[in-house]
Amino acid sequence: MLVFFGGSFYMSVRISRKKENADGYMTGGGKLGFGISAASMTATWIWASSMYASASSGYQFEISGPIHYGLWGALMILLIYPFGKRIRSVAPRAHTIAEVMFARHGRSSQLMLAGSNVLGSLISLTSNLIAGGALISLLSPFSFTQGILAIGAGVLLYTLWSGFRSSVLTDLAQVIAMLGAVVIIVPVVFFAAGGPGMFEQGASNLTPEQGNFFSSKAFFEQGAPYIAAVLAYAIGNQTIAQRLFAVREDLIKKTFVTATVGYGATIIGVGMLGVIALYAGIEPLGGDVNNLIPQMAATYLGPVLICVFFVMIIGSLSSTADSDLTALSSIMMADVYGQNVAGKKNANPKTMLLVGRITMIVAVVAALCFASIQFSILDLLVFVGALWGALVFPVISSFYWKRVTNVAFTVSVLAALAAFLPVRFEWIDLSGGVGIASDVLATIGVGVVLALMAFGFFGLKTGIVIGVVATLASAPFAIGFLHTYPTLSGSLIAYSVSTIVCVAITMMNRTKSFDFELIKVRTGSFDTEATAGQKEGATR
Repeated sequence: MLVFFGGSFYMSVRISRKKENADGYMTGGGKLGFGISAASMTATWIWASSMYASASSGYQFEISGPIHYGLWGALMILLIYPFGKRIRSVAPRAHTIAEVMFARHGRSSQLMLAGSNVLGSLISLTSNLIAGGALISLLSPFSFTQGILAIGAGVLLYTLWSGFRSSVLTDLAQVIAMLGAVVIIVPVVFFAAGGPGMFEQGASNLTPEQGNFFSSKAFFEQGAPYIAAVLAYAIGNQTIAQRLFAVREDLIKKTFVTATVGYGATIIGVGMLGVIALYAGIEPLGGDVNNLIPQMAATYLGPVLICVFFVMIIGSLSSTADSDLTALSSIMMADVYGQNVAGKKNANPKTMLLVGRITMIVAVVAALCFASIQFSILDLLVFVGALWGALVFPVISSFYWKRVTNVAFTVSVLAALAAFLPVRFEWIDLSGGVGIASDVLATIGVGVVLALMAFGFFGLKTGIVIGVVATLASAPFAIGFLHTYPTLSGSLIAYSVSTIVCVAITMMNRTKSFDFELIKVRTGSFDTEATAGQKEGATR
């Protein structure tokens, strides 16, 4: 831990400046090169929980589990670049998506995005501290509380002064360490557990569903919910948006395609540990599948490789934790102070830096409190995911459709949430006509998700055709069935309701037409151009 966090701190000190730049603190000046951007995007989304979840999927659904988890998570990264190119073209110097929504619509849409990301990043930070604390308590003499304190202090130590620039630089070293560890650890565990012969000897441990690669249960419980979630995370999450605004505009496609491959390969590879545990007949410690990864390491690895494994997990959670801190600081700097307190023209860059650093300290303290009392984050995670799902169509359409208004944006998101919550938490009986109505909306949601994906890559006409065909083709199978999967149905309903309401209200607007050139005027650097030019160079 001393070597890992000490090395990260040393790297941060090497790039520190006596007078830090506010724009650089949030996005690195928007000039990051390919290598460091791709590494940072990969490291940010390979977090401890994703590794644990992939292994759990492998244990529950055999090899199809990690493939579903890793493949659709990778698709989320890939989906960023077509929409990201449009977002950067209309807002080349923005810092957050919420900041752009303020310029496009106004305060209500901005606060919806900013608020969901504050909650989401705080939950993510808490989750990473819990994962790290549990690992340290399992593999060392330190307690859980000592573990979360050490990790929280270590991440804050190297991130506090230089913000986003520290995060992306340390991400480069962390992703190299993580990928190297995965390449070593997974084969070692595989052969230590029995090698190829394990598959024959352990086949009896599998249920018929686990032995079926095309299991419908694996698809509806793992694959389909992740497919529905990928757009929500791609469009709504500030940790992604921050890297979108940081990378050089001509390198967006190259960066995110590379990160797609890196993430998918790593997460699917780690998920194989769960598959190995299934065939080896290992029972999760305490009946908790989240213990599988450290349990497999403790069972099959020697002391040296245990240290390599430790670096892999600590690197994954640290790279995400520092991204959460920089995302939170940029929201408080740009959206809260820069837009709503001082105003764009009157914002003081020095005050912004102070706000950003105070935000990081407060966020770590809050996450430590939540983690130390084993705060339940499941319901909040569901709520944040739903909010991002409800935001997807209104956000995307706001970057392409001139007639979308603030009323259309706000009402559609609120209506989608109102429809989502009763279904997801099963507050209402979904039998009979209510269940059919829920399935109809969810089926439309299937078409919306696929239409938006196709639209990003192939354009409007193709997107509409695929959306209509997907809705009609899935209707005979989905209606009368989808409501039995509340998580999937709720997400799809959030998509469909927000789309229907947003389109309906927008079609009623026949007079207002937004000029996208105004976004470039209303967003941009908070430091003066002269100062920014002197202080910001391209990070290669």
